[in-house]
Amino acid sequence: MVLLDLLGRRWTLRVLWELRDGPLNFRELQARCGISPSVLNTRLAELRETRLVEAGDSGYTLSPLGRELYELFGPVSRWAEGWSKALEKS
Repeated sequence: MVLLDLLGRRWTLRVLWELRDGPLNFRELQARCGISPSVLNTRLAELRETRLVEAGDSGYTLSPLGRELYELFGPVSRWAEGWSKALEKS
């Protein structure tokens, strides 16, 4: 339930999504998400505390745990595509 609570917070999934291809600094991440600095700072603190995101010289990046979580969304994404097509047909 802790993970679902974290992922259900506004902007959390978007931050993880934007970090999928590699490191981004704070300003780049803020621009890609269109998020306020205070909310982004809070989300990044939560994601760092839960070890899903790391901060380094190149910026913020998914940790090995964060990368593993991102990979697990693959089947959910494929299911959502099929679901979307089914909704379009009806």
